[in-house]
Amino acid sequence: MTSRSPRDTPLRLVPRRPLTAARRAATTRRSRPARPPEGTPSVPELARLARAELADAVRLARWAGSGPGAAGTTGILPPQAVAKAAAALGVTPGQVRADWDRARLTGLIELHGGTARPGWRLRAWDDDDTAVLRGWVALFDAWSLAHPFLPGGGDGPDPALVAEVIEAVPQLLSFMHLSSGPVALDTLLDLLRQRVAELRTERHEPPAAGDPLPALLDWALEAGTLVGALCPRDPLRPDEVSLTALGSWAVWVKLEQICVAAQGPAGHMEQSAATMLRACARLSPSQARAEYRAWLAARPVGLAVAELLDTARGDDALLRGLAFEALRVVGDPAEAAVREVVGEPGLRPYAVLWLAELGGGDPDAATELLTREEATWLWIDTAAAVADHGEDHLLVSHLETAVQGSVPGLLEEVRGVGHPRTVQVLVALAAAHPDPALAKAMRRAAFQVHTGEA
Repeated sequence: MTSRSPRDTPLRLVPRRPLTAARRAATTRRSRPARPPEGTPSVPELARLARAELADAVRLARWAGSGPGAAGTTGILPPQAVAKAAAALGVTPGQVRADWDRARLTGLIELHGGTARPGWRLRAWDDDDTAVLRGWVALFDAWSLAHPFLPGGGDGPDPALVAEVIEAVPQLLSFMHLSSGPVALDTLLDLLRQRVAELRTERHEPPAAGDPLPALLDWALEAGTLVGALCPRDPLRPDEVSLTALGSWAVWVKLEQICVAAQGPAGHMEQSAATMLRACARLSPSQARAEYRAWLAARPVGLAVAELLDTARGDDALLRGLAFEALRVVGDPAEAAVREVVGEPGLRPYAVLWLAELGGGDPDAATELLTREEATWLWIDTAAAVADHGEDHLLVSHLETAVQGSVPGLLEEVRGVGHPRTVQVLVALAAAHPDPALAKAMRRAAFQVHTGEA
């Protein structure tokens, strides 16, 4: 029996969903989070409190976005810009500097080449309660930067001790949250002394000279009040401190993240992104999502997103796809970083689809946002992942997801895309495909790409 010519061999045209399905076996939407403690305000109410807390920073960010917004290469407003903002907004220069720091820490302002521009969070500020709360949590996490320690005189305490106090503060806040009410300053000071002593023992450091911890505790509590996590001291009970509704909710969120991290199914939360993703390739979709959440909860979100994108830039196509699956679990906080890689050819197709899905678009229809060349590049990249980590029948089935209507059409466009794995993919397809004519055409195309023939 002779093999037929591949000239008119059609590919079974199917909806574009299989291309999406080939990139991921199941969607990776977050499961419903655990409910916060009874008495916690609703998300809209918490967002209202956060908007009130950051109203001045939002006002300054909008001013910076409508004006020249020159911030300098360091991100610090020069004196002339401070004076201009103070005059325009009717506030003091000191208030401008404080609001500027808040706007940067919350993502309301982004710096591009020394120029301040409105951040994605500012654009979503009036409509997206979740974006507002995440912005406030970013400020909450950066309390020591929003209100840095400035000793009143002399040399001040050892900078290492200040860092240890910063490291100990989450434990104090957790204690306050679990206490469900005001906590005495003496109790917090005792906890701080105990935690700092433990840290110094672990690091083989001598005890701190003098008694700087009361002053450092006052600084930390003042900073917590300034960012809206702690209630102002009651003049009638000045020796007690309590969390605000926002502060209590934020601590609960952090505790939940710790619990999720402790439940990582594969135990890779302390490994690199590449190691974690490689392990997730062997897990079911639900297990992989749990592992992503555990890995993300164990590190600052900005660093996690950067590491995932660096991994996606590597040579392993499977890890590239899985990195964007993990970024889907991150959600909104990863948007700015993903937008920045849209211009990178190797990541652009993934980034475009990721952003479309983040905006609520249908993942099947989102592929229409890609050019023909980009869709073909993504098809090859997915085929490379299947060839490296999958089985032959999956690679053959992947042919059906191509946007071209025939094998010759597919091979012609594949040759022109310039994907670095084109030759290997075509050779793997030729070896796996049961049709001799198709296999021969693929081998010929692979040879032409390898030798640079048109």
